[in-house]
Order: sequence, then structure tokens, then C-alpha cells
Amino acid sequence: MFVITLTYLKPLSEVEKQLPAHREFLKQGYSAGMLLASGPMIPRTGGIILARGNDKNAILNFLESDPFKKNDIAAYEVVEFDPVLFSDDFAKSI
Repeated sequence: MFVITLTYLKPLSEVEKQLPAHREFLKQGYSAGMLLASGPMIPRTGGIILARGNDKNAILNFLESDPFKKNDIAAYEVVEFDPVLFSDDFAKSI
């Protein structure tokens, strides 16, 4: 499982211009069963994506197609972790 943090590199006005394309990109990850949740940080300095899988390179390759990445809107950090405790509801996702 992965926690992906996005840190905005550009002002929110630039982020907003690419947001529709970014969300369309994320929908591809949801359709593929890779993504579990996503949304903006509070305060709005970036975003968080939860992803499942066991291949970090596959996650990194997927992110290369993100319009935020292509347009230098955000920097990414991908952290892999092994969930050992979780709720029953969450277990259905992994």
C-alpha cells in the first residue's frame, strides 16, 4: 500500500487550471483498482492519494501521466507501507 503526497509548486491559481485534468487522470487509477482515496490537504498546500499495490515502480510510472506532474504543478513523495492493523471496512479495500 502507498501514501502519495503532492506538494504544490505553483500558486493555487495555476493548480486550479489543471485540476479538472488531474481529476480525470485520477479516475483512471480508480477504474484500474489502483487508487483508494484522494483529496486536498488542509490547508491547501497539496494533496494526498492512497493507493494499493505491491510495485512502487508501477505507482511511479502511473504518476508520470498526471497533468500536475507534466506541468510541474506538484512534487510527489511515494511512501510504501504494510498495513498491519485496520478496520473491517478498510480491509475490504486492500
